[in-house]
Amino acid sequence: MLISRFNLGLASLLCSLAVWAQASTVAHPIFVLNSLDASISVIDPVTWSETQRLPTGKEPHHLYLTPDEKSLIVANAGGDSLLFLDPKTAQVQRTIKGILDPYHLRFSPDMKWFVTAANRLNHIDIYRWDGSALALAKRIATSKTPSHLWIDSKSTTVYSSMQDSNELVAVDLATQTIRWRTPTGEMPADVYVTPDDRFVLVGLTGSDSVQVFDVSGREPKLSKTIKTGRGAHAFRAAGDKRHVFVSNRVANTISKIDTQTMEVVGSFAAPGGPDCMDVSADGKLLLVTSRWAKKLTVIDIESKKIVRQINVGRSPHGVWTLDHAGRQ
Repeated sequence: MLISRFNLGLASLLCSLAVWAQASTVAHPIFVLNSLDASISVIDPVTWSETQRLPTGKEPHHLYLTPDEKSLIVANAGGDSLLFLDPKTAQVQRTIKGILDPYHLRFSPDMKWFVTAANRLNHIDIYRWDGSALALAKRIATSKTPSHLWIDSKSTTVYSSMQDSNELVAVDLATQTIRWRTPTGEMPADVYVTPDDRFVLVGLTGSDSVQVFDVSGREPKLSKTIKTGRGAHAFRAAGDKRHVFVSNRVANTISKIDTQTMEVVGSFAAPGGPDCMDVSADGKLLLVTSRWAKKLTVIDIESKKIVRQINVGRSPHGVWTLDHAGRQ
């Protein structure tokens, strides 16, 4: 009788542990923005299938998590609105209208500021954030076509590329004024800042390179130009605080850059016009939107092989999941 009760107790314990293990490893959805379809593809990372397609405002391009990690914000550039989603369930939470042309978006690390780049209207908007509501603090006129944003770790400086005037601009958050601007190569797109805040990397979509600017002094200095591939566009950190990926949209490749040596240390194929990327939490998979092929491409980073492609909508741009590796 004692052995029987022991076995029953052990079985119950093992069952409980199995349920706990399953619950603790729940995979959260992957979100892909279909810019030309005004929709979001929600991908199940277990079955690798599209489970639903949600409508958005016009031209959703980029997305970002709120500081409390309770909402994923989709910026609808052509719809002048922000759509809030639950990053765990993909349920729509709310929409904020009247946000003019939010092409790219970012929160400051101190969680006080929310910044958007108005790609078609040539301005950067700085909003105060109180945890739920946005209040416009300053609209800053820029040069032509502000594209991508990055805010330094101290929440003091916003860096933005100017796609059609070939510039990198630094905005001081305290005074909400442009601190400096410096010329870049052709069609600068995404911006990435190293963890020590010393270097700003700029992808040159109109060229085949990444430019590296040293911003540790009073004025920026071009430190190096790294040849990666035609259409160098978007960055995504590998999560080890040393390496960063860059998608070369025209070359249909992805390059891996060592930010300590500022050298390309790896390259692999990514067909269909690779654009935005995310990296799985274990650092093994690279998720990349294939902009011209209407697919989400999944690449095994170690083998550099494509392991699957999932059909999504037209012109897939931003991709994001809660289960991601570190952003630097």
